[in-house]
Amino acid sequence: MPYHVDLFAFFIFLGIIQALFLSIFFFSKENRKIEANVYQGILVLAMAACTFEIFLCYTGYIINCLWLVDFSESHAFIIGPAFYLMVKSLIDGKTDRSRYLHFVIPVLWLVLQLPFLIQSDDVKFNAWIGAYHPAGLSFRNTEENFFNPPYHSEFILLHLAFYTVLVLVTTIRAFKKRNESFWKTKQTTFVKLRGTTLQIVVVIFLIFIVKLFNEDDLGDHFFAAYISVAIYLMSFQVIKQSGFFKQASLADPQQQKYKSSSLSLDDQNEILKKLKLVMDEEKPFLKPDFSLPELANQLKLSVHQLSQAINDGLGKSFFEMTAEYRIEQAKVLLKEKSHIKVEEIAEEVGYNSKSSFNTAFKKLTGMTPSEWRSLI
Repeated sequence: MPYHVDLFAFFIFLGIIQALFLSIFFFSKENRKIEANVYQGILVLAMAACTFEIFLCYTGYIINCLWLVDFSESHAFIIGPAFYLMVKSLIDGKTDRSRYLHFVIPVLWLVLQLPFLIQSDDVKFNAWIGAYHPAGLSFRNTEENFFNPPYHSEFILLHLAFYTVLVLVTTIRAFKKRNESFWKTKQTTFVKLRGTTLQIVVVIFLIFIVKLFNEDDLGDHFFAAYISVAIYLMSFQVIKQSGFFKQASLADPQQQKYKSSSLSLDDQNEILKKLKLVMDEEKPFLKPDFSLPELANQLKLSVHQLSQAINDGLGKSFFEMTAEYRIEQAKVLLKEKSHIKVEEIAEEVGYNSKSSFNTAFKKLTGMTPSEWRSLI
């Protein structure tokens, strides 16, 4: 049979590949220490499984692997719980043991679906053309003696709707509890929470619209394409928060030791005044991706000039200076926001992990953040 390959198919396929690479990133040894990353990895893989089946059925390549027909139904029931638990862990740091209950329905659905999944290729073939109606193909004569859960699309939509509402309620409460503006917040965790929530909610809304106006699975490629867009946006967020593109070059003063610098003492003092003003008023160090090149650009200086002023004028490295500013800000927050967890304080002052925050805090104060807070 002729295969149906067009722009939708190409776009969806690239989204699936991107999702696989993205999940590797979320499940890497360092990143999986943060629970929200694990759930986001599960979410991405579940979305990839669903779009992969849509890709196969839409293009007709499913004819070569009929055993995969409807294999992703149970995966669709994972999207909602993974989405909710990711949001919950972003807000609370960790989820409790009840998290496993959210995956009961996917497991039960898989058990109910097993009689169909072990059927012959002829049965799977009939199920495919019954949903996609490919031109020129007719049903095969075969006995269908099995139980397959009815109204699967309706159940999936209700399940997604329930978790969408749950996520929205949880997210709104989190913003209100911490007096953060949903649209204006600049706090890293809330920005990620807002962005991811909006992306997935739009995906789920689009699924509802497509299912409402299309018979069977004929319009699935539309929301599969948008799921690919969501995957690309997640990838962009990951890249944007990376420090890879903000590294100093080999011309950095740490490498050259300022051998050819013409920076005078007056120039150095002027730079330090501007630096203090920016650090005190704008607090750029609160961003987790804060870097020396970024700060130099903000001050309209070269990396070489700024690094020399910090090293010679303050007697410390850029990273030591950054840590001092962050820890001083953390002390203020630990005192003023006694109801907020240490992990959240760490994120608010620019640290991506509690362990890095604790190490820096103890190095500068001689005690952990929790010990320091208990003395207030």
